[in-house]
Amino acid sequence: MIVLASQSASRRAMLAAAGIAFRAQPAHIDERALEAMLADAPPAQVALALASAKAEVVSRETSGEIVLGSDSLVSVEGRRFDKPASRADATAHLRFFSGKVMELHSAAALVRDGEVLWADTALAQLHVAQLSDDFIESYLDAEWPEVAACVGVFRIEARGVQLFERIDGDYFTIFGMPLLMVQSALRNLGVMAR
Repeated sequence: MIVLASQSASRRAMLAAAGIAFRAQPAHIDERALEAMLADAPPAQVALALASAKAEVVSRETSGEIVLGSDSLVSVEGRRFDKPASRADATAHLRFFSGKVMELHSAAALVRDGEVLWADTALAQLHVAQLSDDFIESYLDAEWPEVAACVGVFRIEARGVQLFERIDGDYFTIFGMPLLMVQSALRNLGVMAR
């Protein structure tokens, strides 16, 4: 069994569906402070730092257990985006995303007793359709407040799929964790059978 340093419903669902035994224990870190310290770093590096920090914090409370930390970060035209703080913020994000390529950086780290055993990132490129103001309002009428907890203002398993014309990247990365890479790392660490 591993420890998931998150309360994310999508990450819990992915692990459960894959048959990976886990228990969830949220990490209490100041994500915005860490992001501010890494203001000039590439998005993948920031996502990896956040995933590692979450796992490291929880690993100090779970002696000897392997802790999985994960984080996702969205960037569009070099600008990083966090989860929307309000519906108005979500509207502004979607207007900015319209007709552009959203890069979703999904990172994961496995840590035991404060030591990073493995960490990596995956990238998905989501080509956003041209979004009219009417579409954005209708979309948020249906999806708000659920998408308030989603970086990129979408749930790919719901109406969020309507935002995109094309997606380059695997489903798990888009869903919030590079699960295939995590499984491979767990196999290499002897946690999962080959």
